[in-house]
Amino acid sequence: MHKKDFHYELPDALIAQAPLPERSAARMLIVDGHQGTWEDARVRDLPGVLRPGDLLVLNDTRVLPARLQARKATGGAVELLLDRLLDARDGWFLAKSSKALRPGMSIHLPGGAVATVEEKAGMDVRLSLPADVAWLPILEAGGSMPLPPYIRRAAEASDRERYQTVYAARPGAVAAPTAGLHFDTELLDALAARGVERTFVTLHVGAGTFLPVRSEDITEHPMHAETMEVSATTVAAVAAARARGGRVIAVGTTACRALETAAQDGTLRPFTGETRLFLYPGKTFQVTDGLLTNFHLPESTLLMLVCAFAGMECMLAAYRHAVAERYRFFSYGDAMLISPQAGRR
Repeated sequence: MHKKDFHYELPDALIAQAPLPERSAARMLIVDGHQGTWEDARVRDLPGVLRPGDLLVLNDTRVLPARLQARKATGGAVELLLDRLLDARDGWFLAKSSKALRPGMSIHLPGGAVATVEEKAGMDVRLSLPADVAWLPILEAGGSMPLPPYIRRAAEASDRERYQTVYAARPGAVAAPTAGLHFDTELLDALAARGVERTFVTLHVGAGTFLPVRSEDITEHPMHAETMEVSATTVAAVAAARARGGRVIAVGTTACRALETAAQDGTLRPFTGETRLFLYPGKTFQVTDGLLTNFHLPESTLLMLVCAFAGMECMLAAYRHAVAERYRFFSYGDAMLISPQAGRR
C-alpha cells in the first residue's frame, strides 16, 4: 500500500478553527463498515444509537500546556513543544531556534528554572531539570495549550477548557484525544441512563501524532512512541461487556490503539508501557467493536487506522461524502461512529 492511496481533497474552509458552543452539538457520520453505508446524525443522538450493555472506552489523559517560550544563555529565542515526559524532571521536546541546540547547552525557562540539553535526535532534544524542579509546575504556570498546526490562530484562554475532555484526569498529553471533546456531562448522564457503561484507558498523546508519513510504502513508516496504561479494572469491564453481549466502543483512535496494544497476543491483559502500534489495512482488531472518532488528515496514520477498521473503499467514500456535505474536520470538528468491516474484528 502506498501513502497516496490514502489521499483525499479537503478545502481549507472545512478545517475547524474553533469548537462549537456546545460540545455535543457536533455532527456525526454513522458508518457501517460491513454494509459499506453511512447516515448523517448528531453526537447528541448517541444515546439512541448505542444499546444498553454497550461499553464506552474513554482516554482519560489530560492535555498539558505543553508549548513554552524559552531562551538560550545567549538570549536567543527557543520554542519548546513537549513530546513526552520520561519522569518528573526529564523529557523530550521538539525545539525550534535560529541555531540548533547542542548537548550541554542551558535553556532558560519561564519562571527562572534552567534546563540542560542532555541529547539530541533530529529536531528533538532531551531536557533535564535540577533535582529540586519538576516539569509539570513549569508547564502549568508558563505554557500555552499546544493547538495543532492546522489551527491557524494562537491558543486562547478558552482553549484550556475546550481542548480538554470533561473527564481528563491524568496529565501527560500534548494533543487532545479529540473524539472525547464531544462529550459533556449531560451526554454522559444520558448514556448512563440508557444503560451504556464506561471505563477508561490512558494514552498520553505525543507530538508525533502530527508527524507525516514520509515513506511511500506505508509499512515502512516508523511509528512514534506514546506511553499508555490499560488497567485490570478496564480489562474486567471489557470482559463484563462481552459476557452481557455488549459492544466495546473505543472513543478515539487513542483508546483503540491502547486496547489493541494490550491485546496483541489475542487476549486483553493489563498493560503499562509504550506503544508504537501501527494499524493499517490488513491488520485485524482484537477488542474494538466500534469506534467513535473525528475526521483525520489525508495520508495520516489515523486515516489508515480507520481504513483498516471499516475498509478503504467504504471509508474514503464516507470522507468524500463528508466533504460534499461540508462537515467540519480535525480536532475541533465533527465525528464519525464506525462499525467494522466483516473480518476486521
